[in-house]
Amino acid sequence: QVQLVESGGGLVQAGGSLRLSCAASGTIFSTLGWYRQAPGKQRELVSAITSGGITNYADSVKGRFTISRDNAKNTVYLQMNSLKPEDTAVYYCNALSLNRRYEYWGQGTQVTVSS
Repeated sequence: QVQLVESGGGLVQAGGSLRLSCAASGTIFSTLGWYRQAPGKQRELVSAITSGGITNYADSVKGRFTISRDNAKNTVYLQMNSLKPEDTAVYYCNALSLNRRYEYWGQGTQVTVSS
């Protein structure tokens, strides 16, 4: 059974930092990533990383967020620095199966940035 367990969300002041973690289990994954959804908005890609370490970022987070993964632990991290109130959202871990046919989601973790 595939499970994605997120941790690390919380409340932080603008300019602060948070680190999100997502422990994935149940199968071998190709791309791991983070999406977010703010109230009244569509879910959007924040960042993703392939099993080979290739990364991509939304323009709004480039230079502030860093994604990484530990393949041995099947865990993906999102280091978020210089947080802004507009980063406030529920952040979801996302994983693609090795053959990219299946997509999985975590339960979401709230990130709130106060001004």
